[in-house]
Amino acid sequence: MTTLSVPDMSCGHCKATVESALGTVPQVSEVKVDLGTRKVEVIGTAPAAARLKALDDAGYPATVD
Repeated sequence: MTTLSVPDMSCGHCKATVESALGTVPQVSEVKVDLGTRKVEVIGTAPAAARLKALDDAGYPATVD
């Protein structure tokens, strides 16, 4: 599991976009978004770089916690 910080995520639409973007990354099996903390838990074996690129491409730059 990897925890990502997504500071620009603030609403339900943001949550759905983040979930969708990460869902397209091969080897991501589950995504859990917490809007309150603006954190995303990603389960799977996809490289962190692929996860971060997917979010950046979707307009939600993130960092690994």
